[in-house]
Amino acid sequence: MPAHYPSLPTVGGLPLDVNGNAGIPDSVGGAAPQHGFANITRLAPSPTGALHLGNARTFLVNWALARRLGWQIVLRIEDLDTPRVKPGVISLTIELLTWLGIDWDHGPFIQSLDRASHVLAMEQLAAKRCIFPCDLSRKEIDAAASAPQEQSVRGGGTEGEVGAGTPNEGENRFSSALRPSVLPATFVDGASSWRFLVADEIITFKDLFAGAQQHRPAATIGDFVVWTKRGPDKPGQAAYQLAVVVDDARSGVTHIVRGDDLLDSAARQLLLYRALELQSTPSYIHLPLVRGADGRRLAKRHGDSRLDTYRSKGVQPQRIIGLIAAWCGVVPHPVEMDAAEFQRRISLDIIPRSAVVLTPELEAWLLSR
Repeated sequence: MPAHYPSLPTVGGLPLDVNGNAGIPDSVGGAAPQHGFANITRLAPSPTGALHLGNARTFLVNWALARRLGWQIVLRIEDLDTPRVKPGVISLTIELLTWLGIDWDHGPFIQSLDRASHVLAMEQLAAKRCIFPCDLSRKEIDAAASAPQEQSVRGGGTEGEVGAGTPNEGENRFSSALRPSVLPATFVDGASSWRFLVADEIITFKDLFAGAQQHRPAATIGDFVVWTKRGPDKPGQAAYQLAVVVDDARSGVTHIVRGDDLLDSAARQLLLYRALELQSTPSYIHLPLVRGADGRRLAKRHGDSRLDTYRSKGVQPQRIIGLIAAWCGVVPHPVEMDAAEFQRRISLDIIPRSAVVLTPELEAWLLSR
């Protein structure tokens, strides 16, 4: 039977409900969703860095679609990458979202404040022998992935075919040959990370923007991490893939809007939905990433694209939104626009399928007055 996960914790210094009772008040966004709403989406910023133009584009589109279509919005701060969380970024993130004109109905909820639901999910997965502890180094994992038999598992198809592709940036494919001979039936949070056992199968789903999808996680990433060790004297934490599945299910999330670099993650998350016997899976909308003029994902190498930096230079939110409106096909060229007008004019049908590029000319317009 599927486990019952308690409500998400909130911020504001108020008591946390760990008994599954929704309706937790907080100082910013109201109560936790009651799961009676027809559609719920979430804004899920990570405080490992300040909001930049790429984040702003995705959050603004997500918010505008939700307000047009009557979805409830949950704000969840995904702070589980604890060593990389920067002081003050959570409050700055909330401030900048509000500055842009984005609001929400529930939250903000802080992912790290309650481990109970993540531990419960791990216990359920262990009982089904779906996970195992792993202390192998990156070098050992790489060595196994480069073996000849593993090359045949990954396949030699062209880009876009099932079996082709590489793991997400920074991740190593974990070979099934590295699995332990006996899978544990209980979860113990000790000195090890834990991985989810991935069967060699094709995962199919329809993305509402990117279209029909076929992914083979066993070939691209293999057994992936679901629990991360944090040190001998610190408790472990759920890894991204597990945490978002559990927390989206707890919030009743029905629609997820995010960048298309996470299309492969959607396949992994669907495996976890199935393993945890969660009743329904969300609909996905994966948008093209914002890239620099060199075609690479927008990053520090392209300069400072943080919203707070633009704000400190006197850039108004209407100018940020106007640039995003041009990227989304709302207008042919950037023009100042507020969030309410963007909401009225945006739709998935008009957003270009091609890459979004921050060119020097567009940034010059952004900074001009």
